[in-house]
Amino acid sequence: MFVVAQGNFASFWSLILSSGPIAQSILITLLFFSIFSWSIIVQKIRFYKEVNRDSQEFYEHFRRTSSFSQLYQDCEQFNHSPLAGVFVSGYEELSRQVDDSANLQEKTDSTEPLKLLQNFNGLQRTLEKAAQTEMTTLEHSLSWLATTSSVTPFIGLLGTVIGIINAFQGLGAGGTTTIQAVAPGISEALVATAAGLFAAIPALIAYNHFITRLKVFGVEMDDFVVDFLNTVERSFINK
Repeated sequence: MFVVAQGNFASFWSLILSSGPIAQSILITLLFFSIFSWSIIVQKIRFYKEVNRDSQEFYEHFRRTSSFSQLYQDCEQFNHSPLAGVFVSGYEELSRQVDDSANLQEKTDSTEPLKLLQNFNGLQRTLEKAAQTEMTTLEHSLSWLATTSSVTPFIGLLGTVIGIINAFQGLGAGGTTTIQAVAPGISEALVATAAGLFAAIPALIAYNHFITRLKVFGVEMDDFVVDFLNTVERSFINK
C-alpha cells in the first residue's frame, strides 16, 4: 500500500512539474493562499485560547473585587481579555466623571449631596464603543480566511479551464482522438481544481468556527457591560 501511495504521489508531482507556466503560476498562487490561511488559523487558535483563559480569570476577579481601582491596576495581567479592555475604558470614563462631580461639590455652597456620576448614558456609550473596538481586534485577519474560502475554488477552476483548453488544442493538432491522447492533459488540468479545494475547505471550516467563537465573545462583552453598569448604578448614583 505504501508503494502504491508513493507512486501516486510521484505521478501527482510529475503532473505539476510538467504543467505549463500559466498552470504553475495558478498553483503557486493557490499555495500562497493556503500557507497564509493556515498560518492565520494556527495563530487564531492560540490567540482565542488565550482570550478565553484571560477573560474567565478577569471576570472572576471582577465578581470578587470590592475595589475598581485595584482591579484597574491588575488589568495588565489580562492583556488578552477583551473584558479587561472594556473595563479600562469604562473605569477611566467613570473616574473623569466622579472627579468632575467632586470638584463641583467643593465649589458649590449647597449642602445637598450631588450625584457622583454625572452622565450614566455617556458611560454606557463609552463601554459600547470599547466593546466594538475589542471586537474589531478579535476579528483581525478573518477577512483573509473568508477571501480564501470564496476565491480559491474559482482560481482553481480557472486553471482547470485553461488546462482543458490546452489539452483539446493539442488533441486537435495531433489528429488523434483516443482517450490516451487527451487524458494526461485533463489530469493536469484537474490538479488546479483539487488545489483550489484544498486551500478553500480548511479556510471555510476555520472561518465558520472563528465566527462562532466571536459571537460567544460578543455575548460575554455585552453581559459584562450590563454587570459593570449595574455595579456603577448601585455605587455611584444617589437614589
